[in-house]
Amino acid sequence: MELPVVVGVDGSEPSLRAADWAADEAALRGVPLHVVYACRWDRYEGAALAQELGKPSAEVLPQDVVAGAARRAHARQPELKVTTDVAFEEPEYTLVHESRNASVLVVGTRGRSGVAEALLGSVSLTVAAHAHCPVIVLRGNHDTKASHGTHGRVVMGVGEDPEATAAVRRFAYEEARRREAALDAVRSWRCPAHETTDHPLLADAPARLHEESAEKALAEALRDAPPDVETRPRTVEGHARRVLADASHGADLLVVGAKRRRGHLGPQLGRVTHAVLHQSSCAVAVVPHPA
Repeated sequence: MELPVVVGVDGSEPSLRAADWAADEAALRGVPLHVVYACRWDRYEGAALAQELGKPSAEVLPQDVVAGAARRAHARQPELKVTTDVAFEEPEYTLVHESRNASVLVVGTRGRSGVAEALLGSVSLTVAAHAHCPVIVLRGNHDTKASHGTHGRVVMGVGEDPEATAAVRRFAYEEARRREAALDAVRSWRCPAHETTDHPLLADAPARLHEESAEKALAEALRDAPPDVETRPRTVEGHARRVLADASHGADLLVVGAKRRRGHLGPQLGRVTHAVLHQSSCAVAVVPHPA
């Protein structure tokens, strides 16, 4: 049985936008959509769904939250099979648990202002750091369409270890194929300051060596690229977090990896992934892989 796309909702506008994306993602994959609302309380506190239902916030129940998201999904993808669930547990715990039986998990954030929108909610960060399946994080200012032909471009960050990050590449190849999009494979490089030289004939030599090394590593990583996906390798000088954030402009999806250290309960996102989750201009897919 094919695993569903799971989306976490809480009735806020960002979570309902995430549900829209998840409906498209499930339709692209040809799998069901599972809508989950988790909260320690039995009442919803917020405005977006309450306004949509024409009820005061105090009268909106968890069942209304998942039912509202399911109706949106059916309106968007009429043929989609949608199931719902309510759990009176911490959202982080529930969604990480749901990720064990999901093909992908989709979450939004609760940002409601220019400042808040620049930050990522604790639930989204925790889920992205600990989920067992790929997690797509969609902020309120991101496109809500996961269908093909939106921008025609998926971006993948290529890390240091091609063998460890094979899962990241497989996910990126499939997402690009489903969207009929080109895949920009991006690897950053930097020349350490102590390797520069004042000699005019040798000034650019260290930088060229680092760039050539990055190009070689990128070519090696892309040896398994499928022939039916247009793959466009790019090496860019600069910090990886800035390079990937810049590359996300005008993209449908940015795909990055997150190391999973067995038995490690602390942060597992890494500085680059943590940064792009806050700075990306498009939705971010965080794909777990072994350290």
